[in-house]
Amino acid sequence: MKRPTISDLAKAAGVSVATIDRLLNGRHPVREETARRIFEAATAIGFHGANVLRQRALAQQPDYHLGFILQKERHAFYQEFAARIEEVVRSHPDRRLRATIRFVQSTSPSELAELIRGMKGKVRAVAVTGIDHHDATAAVAELKAAGIPTFSLLSDFAQGVRESYIGTNNLKVGRTAAWLMSKLTRRPGRVAVFIGAFRYHGHALRETGFRSYFREFAPEFNLMDSIVNVETRKLTYEATLGLLARHDDVVGIYVAGGGMEGAIAALREARRPDEVTCIVNELTPDSMQGLLDRHVSVVMATPLPALCTDLIEMMVHSIENGMAENPGQRFLPIQLWTPESL
Repeated sequence: MKRPTISDLAKAAGVSVATIDRLLNGRHPVREETARRIFEAATAIGFHGANVLRQRALAQQPDYHLGFILQKERHAFYQEFAARIEEVVRSHPDRRLRATIRFVQSTSPSELAELIRGMKGKVRAVAVTGIDHHDATAAVAELKAAGIPTFSLLSDFAQGVRESYIGTNNLKVGRTAAWLMSKLTRRPGRVAVFIGAFRYHGHALRETGFRSYFREFAPEFNLMDSIVNVETRKLTYEATLGLLARHDDVVGIYVAGGGMEGAIAALREARRPDEVTCIVNELTPDSMQGLLDRHVSVVMATPLPALCTDLIEMMVHSIENGMAENPGQRFLPIQLWTPESL
């Protein structure tokens, strides 16, 4: 097909060729509304200079530097999370945005607090995944006093101080996991629950929802004491193998946080496909393979594209309109994946 020309773009945008030329070469200013219309038309028709037009259109727009603190730099889920953030920041249609992304290396509250404080004076807004601890809350309060709003991601923390939480409704996630477990498991028996740490607010809510459903609707199941795996595959692997060796009646495993790779590996060694109902979080290469070989029954995934888009808009809004008087929450629907979804 013939590559679109400036004349084609002018016709698509409803402006003159001279206006396109002014915007492309930056000779004279073009109204913001017109510049945006030209860029949108260029994207629609596949005009080769669309990126240049976007840069010109955004030249007079505010430039905001945003900070993000995520967990586990090497984990596939957080790698995808970081990539989604960068994609949304890079392609934002109305603002010039920059992202600085840092990763927590441990579950230490002091490390998280230090990373949060390190954003002060460098960015206009911050979004963080982390544990709920007074050290982190104090760091968020310092940023707030400096006019920098902080958003909690995936697992809420610093409630009453942070600007807003965005993620799934973790209590409902836990109850949904329990409903699925009770329906998919062929017979009553022992059910194991793994959480990352007691300080993860989201994990605590998932565990609460999971247990409350079984108490209410499926009391014939025996829910074991929760196991803290520090979100590591090795601990989860060893703990799962131990459980399966000691108890022949383990019928379900719910990994409410990270470390699912260890549970999947242990099930492959010790049980046949579909023998134990296993529910984990986030669709990654490991959980996808677990679904395919039937050692994972359901994956409950965070809708990252929607989360990142909404998050960036919320951060920009807080910068331009000020922090909210009443911190809020934005819940996104969980995505369910089964072996037949792939």
